[in-house]
Amino acid sequence: MDKSLRRFLYPCARYHGPVEPEQLVFNANLQEFAQRVGYVSNLHTGGKLSSGEAFEAICQLWHDLKGSKESLHIGRSEGDA
Repeated sequence: MDKSLRRFLYPCARYHGPVEPEQLVFNANLQEFAQRVGYVSNLHTGGKLSSGEAFEAICQLWHDLKGSKESLHIGRSEGDA
């Protein structure tokens, strides 16, 4: 695949937060979540998914992202572990 086409189809923003492995992984997961929500939204707008199907797909994506956040221990203070 052409590099410019790959950048268009799979945009990736730079990360500006603390450079920790967990933060970098979560940032990648968050960007993938945003991209997939965009795909689901476009499929719904184009009539390929019903409102219920789109809602369920986005709920599942949210559940996956939340699980990623919890497994990476993002947003916890030192005493919460």
